Amino acid sequence: MTNLLFILVFGCLCGIYLIWGVLVLPQERWQILATLPKHRTEGGAWDGINLTWYGCLSANAYLVALAVFLILTGTLQLPLSTMGTFIVALLAVCIPASRLVARVVEKKAHTLTVGGAVFVGLIVAPWLLGALNLLAKQTHAEVLPVYPVLAALGISYAFGEGLGRLACLSFGCCYGKPIDECSALIQKLFAPLTIQYFGTTKKASYASNLEGVRVLPVQALTAALYVLSGLFGIALFLSGFFIPAFVLMVIVTQGWRVLSELLRADYRGSGMLTAYQWMSALAIPYALLLPSLFSVQPVDAPNLWQGLTFLWHPGLLLTLQIFWLFIFLLTGCSAVTGATLSFHVHHERI
Repeated sequence: MTNLLFILVFGCLCGIYLIWGVLVLPQERWQILATLPKHRTEGGAWDGINLTWYGCLSANAYLVALAVFLILTGTLQLPLSTMGTFIVALLAVCIPASRLVARVVEKKAHTLTVGGAVFVGLIVAPWLLGALNLLAKQTHAEVLPVYPVLAALGISYAFGEGLGRLACLSFGCCYGKPIDECSALIQKLFAPLTIQYFGTTKKASYASNLEGVRVLPVQALTAALYVLSGLFGIALFLSGFFIPAFVLMVIVTQGWRVLSELLRADYRGSGMLTAYQWMSALAIPYALLLPSLFSVQPVDAPNLWQGLTFLWHPGLLLTLQIFWLFIFLLTGCSAVTGATLSFHVHHERI
């Protein structure tokens, strides 16, 4: 009963957050969160650096994903020190990979790719766990069970990616095709759900001239599908079905990425299938192959209350806040938009 109540409450909170985002974020005012002056220009104004809602919403998504991961692994009372090492090492690989893969595939220096980072993370994660477990055995420390950790990682990614699609709605990236250019069936299915972006600094506007054009709600569909699959994954995890939870997360998230790319209008590379689609397609058989490569370690039944109390620790909560700030500064300082600021005094208020 406790498990079901947690899933229902968490699902409702995610649903409210997603509905709010889909309704308001494509509007022009929801791209720039704040602007900070950098230096004065010759004309007396100031050049500014924009802090974006993209960064705020991305940080929110990363934070929720990490919190879910910690709660799920906490249900098994896994050692925090080893888990912390694993998380830091994995992020140290995935965060730079988000820029590097985008630079290689899209030939752009100021673009991030979640898909590329996820593919790299999926390849690296099980072997990183194996290396940490080998080191733990040599130091007589507690090892990490591979499949519960991978399942928790897959579920947390589903939530992070799903909620992170709101950042794309704010920036106007990862946008769908204009509804008028789609087949009759697609138009019939999605005509009532289309999205319109407003503002010349939205990527859909300056990259594809789609300001005010009704486009397919690819980000909204991705968000809904991933959050729902994540909730189902939590149910499987708390029931002890770790391998099915992990495999389901990979099939749903990566399978949808292959399909959703066909509905998108932004440039993702040349060819019938883009590099990102090939990455996602290869991730599925790789996930199916993993159970034959790593042994299954026995673990106790997950205890949700232990996971929730595990997260409720002052030091851990402070770490999560610092992590949020780091992601916000990393992704929220806009490199593709600028600002000009001027300041004046209200003399009538002196």
